[in-house]
Amino acid sequence: MAEEEVEEVEEAAAAALRRLVGQIQELCDLYGSPPFFSLHQFQPTLDPRWYSSDFKSNSSTKNHLPLQMDSESESKANSKSSIFMLEGGEEEDISNTTICKRLRRNKESESNFQMAIQSELMEAEIWKKLPEDLFEPVLARLSVPAIFRFHSVCSQWRGILTSKTFHEQFLRVPKSYPWFYTVTHEDPTHGAMYDPSAQKWHRPTIPFLTENGNQNKIRSGSGIVFPVASAGGLVCFLDLSHTHIYACNPLTSSYRELPPTNVPFWSRVSVVMVNSSTGYKIMWLGCSGKYEIYDSSMNKWSRPVPVPPSITVPLSLNFRSKAVSIGTTLYFMRGQPDGILTYEMSTGTWKQYAIPLPMSFTDCTLAESQGRVLLVGLLTKNCANCVGVWELQRMTLLWKEVDRMPSELCLEFYGNSLRMSCMGNHGGLVFLSLRSRQVNRLLCYDAAMREWRKVPECLIGLSSQTDKGSWISCGTAFDPCPGAMA
Repeated sequence: MAEEEVEEVEEAAAAALRRLVGQIQELCDLYGSPPFFSLHQFQPTLDPRWYSSDFKSNSSTKNHLPLQMDSESESKANSKSSIFMLEGGEEEDISNTTICKRLRRNKESESNFQMAIQSELMEAEIWKKLPEDLFEPVLARLSVPAIFRFHSVCSQWRGILTSKTFHEQFLRVPKSYPWFYTVTHEDPTHGAMYDPSAQKWHRPTIPFLTENGNQNKIRSGSGIVFPVASAGGLVCFLDLSHTHIYACNPLTSSYRELPPTNVPFWSRVSVVMVNSSTGYKIMWLGCSGKYEIYDSSMNKWSRPVPVPPSITVPLSLNFRSKAVSIGTTLYFMRGQPDGILTYEMSTGTWKQYAIPLPMSFTDCTLAESQGRVLLVGLLTKNCANCVGVWELQRMTLLWKEVDRMPSELCLEFYGNSLRMSCMGNHGGLVFLSLRSRQVNRLLCYDAAMREWRKVPECLIGLSSQTDKGSWISCGTAFDPCPGAMA
């Protein structure tokens, strides 16, 4: 029984020493290797009879060996106190001068090590006394997940994030990438948000989907909503029956149900959302030429002047392509003949352009990057599939190829019947879904950097036993903004 207790003590001591070594290693990684004698300052006050075992040894002796040596071994060790081993196994006599130099270097290293620790403590004291009027400028430069971790600390800090001044500070700081709000085929009543900067998926809570009054609608299918547009941190949702339109901030669950439109629409429409000086505007456009514009500042729909006779009706809109906005100009893709339809929000001016598509080009969608109009689509030739990117030349009104998906990605889809869908594009970042019977791939294309990145599979809403990601059915890009109010 006594032997078992001794072994337990040995194991506990070994575990404590291993933890200590790990902590010292972390400090070394942060501040560089400490001197030899500074390590002894951290030695635990353990029983000197035990030390950690040599796990590389094949000896049949016990795991823990006595730390104290016998007199013979100690005398041998003392006789070789100034002897060091070379790589070849030879022994070299080191002079006292060399030892003194090494001791001086060790003292300098110890001094730097202690100064680094003191600097770390001093910085903590400085941040502890950070003036409250600097909270908002500092917070505005954090990532969105970090902001929400800050949000959950206390009610006082939560109030900072909902203030108008913080919202203004947040908008002044340039952001790297938009987020994407998507709906999965497996669970259309819930969404999934993708953060390209962190390459992580998040699960939002949309209040008008979880309220009791909407549960019956969701079961019947009419309560299912889809993201169709976005602006200023808000996402516009349209339900399956085309009777309810919502504006919602998926980060904070702030939402507004828009009033009914003056002209009911039962067929498919193209929806676009833009920022305005007083809030935001939402426009829907049907193939018949009917359209309406919602102004959030007045909370009502209005129907400006009808589409002029110079615009061919029916419009033959391409609903697989989302409308894009550059400034106050809206761009819609149309077919028969292929081309682009534009609407200037500030003047109410309509224009149409006949622009033929590239050869062997399918599943095309409009995109924008730094004021340029782009066309992204699927190129298919024989058994090869590839995604191409074209830019609209404003002088000639023709499409010019500017980029193509790398060949190593194209080989994944060789010989497959492939379909491409755009899940959203904003700020030069395009989110694509490439799907076949064998492959389900999500990609992000950065038009400014001309980079293609694989997106991790979305496992939100799936059981833990499922190893295959969800099928993303639709989505839209949006700028994450904690202070945006619907």
